[in-house]
Order: sequence, then C-alpha cells, then structure tokens
Amino acid sequence: MYRTHQLLGSILIDGTVMNHLKVADFGIGYLQMGPINAISPFLHFSSDAAVEVHTPEEEVVIALGSNVGDRLHNFNEAIRLMKMSGIQITRHGCLYETEPAYVTDQPLFLNSAVRGITKLGPHELLSVLKKIEKDMGRVDGIRYGPRPIDLDMLFYGKFNIISEVLNVPHERIWERPFVVAPLIDLLGSAIDSDMVASWHSFSKQTGGLFELWKKLGGDSLIGKEGLRRVLPIGNQLWDWSKKTHVMGVLNLTPDSFSDGGKFQSVETAVSQVRLMISEGADIIDIGAQSTRPFASRISVEEELDRLVPVLEAVLEIPEIEGKLLSVDTFYSKVASEAISKGAHIINDVSGGKLDSSMLNVAAILGVPYVVMHMRGDPCTMQNSENLHYEDLCKQVASELYMQAREAELSGVPAWRIIIDPGIGFSKKTEHNLEILMGLPTIRGEIAMKSLAVSHAPILIGPSRKRFLGEICNRPDASERDPATVAAVTAGILAGANIIRVHNVRDNLDAARLCDALLKQKRGPHMM
Repeated sequence: MYRTHQLLGSILIDGTVMNHLKVADFGIGYLQMGPINAISPFLHFSSDAAVEVHTPEEEVVIALGSNVGDRLHNFNEAIRLMKMSGIQITRHGCLYETEPAYVTDQPLFLNSAVRGITKLGPHELLSVLKKIEKDMGRVDGIRYGPRPIDLDMLFYGKFNIISEVLNVPHERIWERPFVVAPLIDLLGSAIDSDMVASWHSFSKQTGGLFELWKKLGGDSLIGKEGLRRVLPIGNQLWDWSKKTHVMGVLNLTPDSFSDGGKFQSVETAVSQVRLMISEGADIIDIGAQSTRPFASRISVEEELDRLVPVLEAVLEIPEIEGKLLSVDTFYSKVASEAISKGAHIINDVSGGKLDSSMLNVAAILGVPYVVMHMRGDPCTMQNSENLHYEDLCKQVASELYMQAREAELSGVPAWRIIIDPGIGFSKKTEHNLEILMGLPTIRGEIAMKSLAVSHAPILIGPSRKRFLGEICNRPDASERDPATVAAVTAGILAGANIIRVHNVRDNLDAARLCDALLKQKRGPHMM
C-alpha cells in the first residue's frame, strides 16, 4: 500500500533515505529508533517535499483501564472497537483488579494490556483510541479520575516518539505496577524478536522490562489487595490464588470408566450434585459424552438430550447459588446451549481441535475456556504415535501453548484461559506421573513464549484413572480414591489450581492440607 504525504522533507537515517515510514502521521516533533537499534538514533527532516511512502504494519502495545460501569464489558467493547478500527489484536495480558493511583478516592480499576498489529500511523492510532474513549462515554474531568475506559499507547513499533500530543513509550509506564504487570504478560521470558528487544531497551534497565518489574516489587505484588490477578467467571472476578478449587465430576453417560450409568436420570444426577456441593465442591463439571479411551462419539443432538434436562434441573436447586457450573464438551453447539442456559465455563478436552467452530464460539460467548492437551481423539489418543514423546513436559507445554495461542487469535483473551495438561489423555502411566511432578516445568516452558498463558490457572484431572489402578493394583475404578488423593496432593504442591475429582470430600481435605503447607512454605507474612 502506497500513499503520498506532504512531509517536512525527505527522511534520512544516517544518510539513507527511508521510504517505508509514514512520517506525516507522526506530527510535530521527532522520532528516535529504539535504543537497541544500531542503525541510527534520529530521523532528520530537510526542506519541504512531497514523497510517496509505504505504510507498513507496526506492532503496538495498548494499555486498558476501567473503573466506571461494567468494567469487563468496557474492556470487551473497547477491544471490539479497536478491531473494527484497524487494529488486529494478537496477544492479551492477564486481567488485574487494582487500587486507584494518584486520585485514590474512587472505585477499583480493572487493568490489562494488548499487543496488536496496525497500519495506522501513531497519531492516527492516537485519534482512534481517543474516539473510542469518547464513544464509550469518557468525558474530560479530574486527571487520573474515574473513567469507563482509558486507552494508552505504550509502544509503537521500535520508535521513541515525542510530539506536542504524544509521547511513546508512555512516559509514566515505569512507575506504575498496574501498567507494567500486564505489559510483562505480553512478553515471553525468552526475547524472541528485535521488536521485543527494543521494548526492553526502552526501560533503560540492564535487565530490561523484567528488571524494572522486579524493582517495582515484581510477582510479590500479585495477590495483594492492590494488584489481584483475576479471571472473570459469571458475575465475579475470581482470584484463584487464594486456595485450590475443587471441581466435582458429574458424568451423564452410560459408559464412562468410573461412574457410567449411575447418573442418567435427572433425579439421581441432581442428588449427586447436591452431595458434591454439601461436601465442598466449588465447581460442578457436567459431561454428557464419554471421553474414555476408545469411546464412541455421540451426536450433538444426543449429547444435548442428555445434558439439557439435568442442567436445567441443577440450576433450579438453591444449593447451586454461589457455585460454578462447567460443561465438559468438545461440540461448539453444546457449549453454546449450555452457556445460554446458565453454565459458566467451557471445558474442552480437545482444546478446539474436534470442532472447527469451537474457538470462535468460545470467543463470542465470553466465558472461561479450559484448553486441555490431547493428541488425536478418544479413539486414537492411545495409539503408539500419539504416545510418543521425546521430552514430555516440553512437548506438552509447547502443544498446550499452541492451542491457547489459537484460542487467543480467535478472540479468547488470555485472561479467560485455563490450561489442563491432560492426565490420562494420550499419556502412558509414566507420562502421567511426570506431568504431576512436572507442572513447574510446563509453566516455565510456556512462559518462554507467553507469560500471560503461563500464569493461567492449571486444572488437573487424575481422578480414578487407569494409571492409578495399574500402580496400586486396583482394577475397579471406585477403589482408586486413596490413590487419587495422593495424585492431587502431588499436583497441588507442584502448582495445580483446580482439581477435577469424583470424590469431593476426601480430595477437599487433601486440597486444604496442601494449601496450608504452601502458605507455611511462603511464610506467615504471605498468609
């Protein structure tokens, strides 16, 4: 794409004409390449001239804040309007609830940041962001005061921009933990491009943005009242760091490996939900299609016939108040119907691989999405090809990241993703054990590519699975509860945040003990 602009003159970088910059959009002022760029420090302007210049795509980082009205809706609407205005969103930070800065007598903020690609020049982009703010109801008022949406340009390509109306990088990034935290989320712990290297160099710290974050307080700030990392579920902002959450399993299938056929009537299913809630379940995960090895796939219609009557009945019981409902399905139509009825979470064992519409539907539904690792499908996941790993944790992490990345590019922000390494799915016994012990490795491998995804809650589901029977010589799945307690204990101590279990009571006790041990390890000042 080429356009003609009246420039202050031909643009020179160390004597070389640069015809790829749409400089007219930078306004009055000057530009400087990021400090790490060795080509040149400045763009110099000569006499008036009209030149034809290329409008390239530039990568940008935009911070979001809101503390007026429905804050999450404001974020979603701002992102929608950005996309419509020519900004392709490629990455999302985590979501943070934060105390206000500077002017403290106002409601709590939500903060995050996004990375995107745009052909808009920086001043065009500024105009777009200001228009979105105005269209969403922002008015001039107290500086740093309440606002429905605040959109700040943190980075524009590798450029340091100074003009009468725009400074990039944003001049107050470096003092604001609520800005730096989601900015760090947009990076990987491994610097993977010259662009990211230039952003690090802007911080003027030897260790780049990571050193800056550490100096501000770093991860020790997360979880305190002033900076909580949260995941939106239903009408709440869920801080999953406070305790391990227990997800109770309700199988509505005749052929599930553990309790197939037990809860096919509405009455028995509702009774089981009541029992799990009374025993302390935080989440009820309802599945109407078996995903055990070699299970036959049923149709969308049959799955809905099993699921909907039970879901509707469960939503009517008073005990469900304050609890979360998850639908275990890989069909987008089933997910959509369940969420429309009142379910809160989509738990997809395929991570979007078995229904090409699932990721787009999950994005539209705007609910948390569990991305699980599985190779193949239930009929093929245990074949020799799918069971072959050179480096299990590294490969599971890489494949999980790619699934989460596909979800994000489809419009599911990182702040709505939950990851599950898929215990029992395309795994041998030794693989399952390695995952339980290797959750920190999996997080670390994902972090090299995306810190936001590495911060996602981890769900594990070892409950009553075959590998426990093989190790403990318990061929009957119902006799594997003690082994399940041991497995979830190992998983929680290694970093799992949600445990998916059949026996809620005993595993809740294990979770409580693990949480106490972890708090003790962190020290009383963190409790």
